[in-house]
Amino acid sequence: MSSKLDRRIKYTRLALQESFIKLMQEKPLTKITIKEVCELADINRSTFYSHYKDLYDLLNQIEDGIIEDLNQTLSSFNHTKNEEAIQMTETLLEYLVKNHESSQTLFSENGNPEFQQKVMMLAHQHLLNVLNADKQNLPINAEYLSLYIVNGSIHVIQHWLKNGVKESPKEIAELIITLANEGLSPFQQ
Repeated sequence: MSSKLDRRIKYTRLALQESFIKLMQEKPLTKITIKEVCELADINRSTFYSHYKDLYDLLNQIEDGIIEDLNQTLSSFNHTKNEEAIQMTETLLEYLVKNHESSQTLFSENGNPEFQQKVMMLAHQHLLNVLNADKQNLPINAEYLSLYIVNGSIHVIQHWLKNGVKESPKEIAELIITLANEGLSPFQQ
């Protein structure tokens, strides 16, 4: 009985989350109503309130799930090896492709800037740990370097998502790691 209930809860939450993301593709959060989300999900308002306090709670739960997934992925790799850095970045990009609709929406202009900041700070902290472990080989302050790499990478990923993920995750991962490790020199000939 409980697994049947769990499936219904998962289905309801998924339907509400997908409907909310679809509406966020069309307009900013401040213009979306609970009524619209419920109508699109074909779920009544009382059911919505049994799962979420409001739209901000719904958004936070979606964002927290993504942050948790990204953190687990980042934590599972050895960032100091170039091959693993490419593989880790490719894995993150594959996750974004698999969750393209929500990822593209959350990283768009209608997305929550606080979520984007959380993603950047998560990546910054992981990269900073790697850079600090290799501090003696760094010509500059690790914190500045990490911020520079993360911000550039996030903007590359936002552009890639916005333009329909035309390149493969592997191609974008290799580009990001090459830019992070070697700057523009490999591209200047």
